[in-house]
Formats: sequence, structure tokens, C-alpha cells
Amino acid sequence: MIRARPEDWPEIEAFLAPRADYAMFPLNNARFYGVNGDDPYSLRVCIAQDAQGGSSDVLSMTKKGMIMPYLPSGDFGAAAKAIACCAAEAIIGARDHARGLKQALGLAQVPVTLDDDDPHFSLDLDDLVIPEGKGELVTLAAADPETMIRWRIDYSIEAVQLPPERAEEDGRRAYHSYIERDSHRVLMVEGQPVATTGINARLPQIVQVGGVYTPPPLRGRGYARRAVALHLAEARSAGATRATLFAGSEMAARAYQAIGFQRIGYSSIILFKEPVTLNV
Repeated sequence: MIRARPEDWPEIEAFLAPRADYAMFPLNNARFYGVNGDDPYSLRVCIAQDAQGGSSDVLSMTKKGMIMPYLPSGDFGAAAKAIACCAAEAIIGARDHARGLKQALGLAQVPVTLDDDDPHFSLDLDDLVIPEGKGELVTLAAADPETMIRWRIDYSIEAVQLPPERAEEDGRRAYHSYIERDSHRVLMVEGQPVATTGINARLPQIVQVGGVYTPPPLRGRGYARRAVALHLAEARSAGATRATLFAGSEMAARAYQAIGFQRIGYSSIILFKEPVTLNV
């Protein structure tokens, strides 16, 4: 694999765009933070080429160390060598690609806070089902800030398995980021918040759902599925035609299937306890 230049990105994007379900994070990061820039979420990209000179594998990594592999060739050794000596904090991608790269990097024994394979779903927004029920969607800014921050902290502890002190920092940082990006919504019932939903990656034609949360006492009432469906209806009105997401539990999977999502595979999320230097 070779290091890509910023001017190579249009060709790489053309390769990834038809495979966006599996490459939403790198496509989103390149769109909003650029390639080889100074922002922590800016991409560093390595590519492999096929016999015709086109892209065959793309290995993306943010400046802060999130690795996002799209490696259909299965040449994980070449990908590992391409990022040797870098510092990594996470690997996120289609299960076979993420697991294959993790093994090639020799990271089997590295301590993690999260190491999950989550069901991966996709939806043509023409097939979106909006459940009947109570609740109207409002912007995150319209809800009580301290409640929303507390929910995000609880989400980070439960879903991402961060320790409380890191979850506290993550919750407050994430809340302000969501407000700035207008990326999240809150389902309100009789003036009270009951669920949140968000879009954590966005392209003109496809969005990726993330940050869905309902407090434990309110679960099992259909609030999350209604929140997600209403948010996707909003995205559809703005021009999106498809959506993708990962389900963190069987309950979540059933909720997403109830509004039209179809399973397309599994994605892995591997978060290291501390940044690890890659020695291959």
C-alpha cells in the first residue's frame, strides 16, 4: 500500500462511495475534516491498486488514531505495514476487515475498553416505517442541557464501556459537538425527554445513525424506534435516500428491523484502553 495525497481523494471517494455502508466514517471525515490536515479527525489514507491502476483497498486513519479499514482483498499484512509506527486508539470497520487487520497488527493481547461485533443494517428510506405513538422530535438544544449531558455520560458507560471519569469528559465534549453540528434530536412526550437519536456520519445521499439512547426505566415502550424513524424522515426530506447503522443489542436490532432496516453483515468496534504504538 502507498500513502495517498489529498489530490488522490476524488478517485478514492469514487471507489468508496458505492460501498458507503461500509465506509461512512472515512467518507464523512474526509468531507468535513479533509485529508492530511491538522484537525484530529482529518484522514491519513493509504491505498492499494488493482491491475488497472484503480483503488482496490483503502486504509484510513484519523490524525488522532482511529483506524478505519476497507480491505476487500484481504491483504491485511500489507495494510499493517502501511501504518507501522503509528499510534492507534481504535479500529472500526466491517468485521472481517477489522478483525483481520487487528490480527496482522499483533494486537490480540492489547487491553481494550470495547471489543464488539455489532449487527450492521441498511435501509432504503423509501421503505422507512414510522411507528404510531406518542412523542414529537425536537432539536437537542431544545432539551435540558444537564439531562442530555447525563444521558450521554450514561450512554458512554453502557454502550462504549468507558470508565466513569472518561465518560464524564466524553459526555460533555460530545454534547457541545452535537449542538454545534445540529446532529441529534430528542423525542419529547408531554414535555419530557424520553429518547435521543443522532446522525454520526452524513453524506448527501446516505446518513449513519448513532447515539440512540433511552434511559433504562423508559425502555420497551417504542420510544427509540419512533425517535430514529422521525429523524430519518427529516433526513429524507433534506435529500437523503438511504441510512445505515449498527445495533448494540438484540433489543436495538429488533427496533431497527421494525422500522424497515435489513441486516447486511457485522461491524467491529475495537477501542484500546490507551493509545498503542503499532510495531509490525
